[in-house]
Amino acid sequence: MFLPTENHPGQFCTRPQMEEYVDLLPYNTFHIASTARYFVRVQHPDQLEALVHSPIFQTRPHFVLGGGNNILFANDTYKGIVLKNEISGIEIISQDEKHTALRVGGGVAWTALVSYCLDHRLGGLENLSLIPVTVGAAPIQNIGAYGVELSDVLESLCAIDLATGSRRQMSNAECQFGYRDSVFKHTSKDVFIASVTVRLSKPGNHRLNTTYGSIQQILENRGVQAPTIQSVAEAVCQLRRSKLPDPKLLGNAGSFFKNAVVDRLTYDALQAVHPTIPVFSRADGSKVIPAAWLIERCGWKGRRIGRVGVYDQHALVVANYGSVKGFDILEFASRIREDVNNRFGIWLEFEVTIII
Repeated sequence: MFLPTENHPGQFCTRPQMEEYVDLLPYNTFHIASTARYFVRVQHPDQLEALVHSPIFQTRPHFVLGGGNNILFANDTYKGIVLKNEISGIEIISQDEKHTALRVGGGVAWTALVSYCLDHRLGGLENLSLIPVTVGAAPIQNIGAYGVELSDVLESLCAIDLATGSRRQMSNAECQFGYRDSVFKHTSKDVFIASVTVRLSKPGNHRLNTTYGSIQQILENRGVQAPTIQSVAEAVCQLRRSKLPDPKLLGNAGSFFKNAVVDRLTYDALQAVHPTIPVFSRADGSKVIPAAWLIERCGWKGRRIGRVGVYDQHALVVANYGSVKGFDILEFASRIREDVNNRFGIWLEFEVTIII
């Protein structure tokens, strides 16, 4: 289908239906029971223009819901307006001998996009396999895994300002991507990402990244001597499934905490006291310390309090073991953060977005 852009807005002008008192349990992977006072399914950007200028939108809080995999509803009721991104479509907008550019609707499941790329032999997303997020939510946290980030392939995106309803085509540089970070977490929070354009490699031009984590070991165990984007994707899926619980079976949002990014002096001081502390170096000279290691050293891996606990296979995963409230999970995660800070002097950031 044709996906609208800043220059080609399309003709879909139907005002979206505003549902009331919608159960949010099916829309979050934590399996938290919460209710949205208002709920709007956005299937085309034109629907937002009328909505953002309406009195009810201007007087109520709101947030954009993608796949519900990176959020925690902290209260029983969200009194504002939930905007569910359901804009679909994947289309080729340009290509040359080495690359193909795809424009993808913000409501498309990320796993569907990765499958499309593998089916069409397009490289660049294979290391990002099995991430339960929507395309529109992916740029906000600059999703990444096993040495690859969305920012490596994103060319531009179409963002809608929810204060004015205006559209803006933003380049990769304008998104100000960082480690699990972007401008959308700071100065441009109030936007709706309608579509994303990614530039992917064609066969013969793939640059595979198999050095991060245990990908190379899995490929060797499988007898793969000449890796392809398909074999790398399969290795990534195996690795993720071995460490992360299926949210359909156990309520969780994947990594609850970001890895800690510190300067060299801070790392040197920590390393002097904790010689075995693991670290990854970044191009800017800063150091990344795995939050899982910090949490495990504080004794939280596998620990439960009531029906909330840390998954026994991965210390970054906080899980709902049975009909808990969002506030219980938030309180549990806050205790972990306090313990890490008390022992290491590092204040972990939540990767999960807390919805109050």
